[in-house]
Amino acid sequence: QVQLVESGGGLVQAGGSLRLACTASGGIFRSCAMAWFRQSPGKEREFVAGISRSGGGTYYTDSVKGRFTISRDNAKNTVFLQMNNLKPEDTAVYYCAARPFESAPMTQAFYNYWGQGTQVTVSS
Repeated sequence: QVQLVESGGGLVQAGGSLRLACTASGGIFRSCAMAWFRQSPGKEREFVAGISRSGGGTYYTDSVKGRFTISRDNAKNTVFLQMNNLKPEDTAVYYCAARPFESAPMTQAFYNYWGQGTQVTVSS
């Protein structure tokens, strides 16, 4: 059984930082590209960042470039999202996703496994 479990969400003031983590069980992590998506109330789920299976490629949506960094630790079966200079518009539920391929596309339909999400709230 594959499980993705997110952690690290919370309440932070604008300009602050949070580090999200997603740990995978079921033996799939090393074979998967990983990504973070987010969803705000009334909006569709959107791609935030992705990292290839090899770790050699990282991808970001324009609104987070220069502020967020995605990384992975294969020894810990964990992918991280370091979020700096947070803005109120970053408020959302953040989801971890995995797919057993090299690339990490921006389309959520390409991902096979999903976590339950972690809430991030940025106050102004």
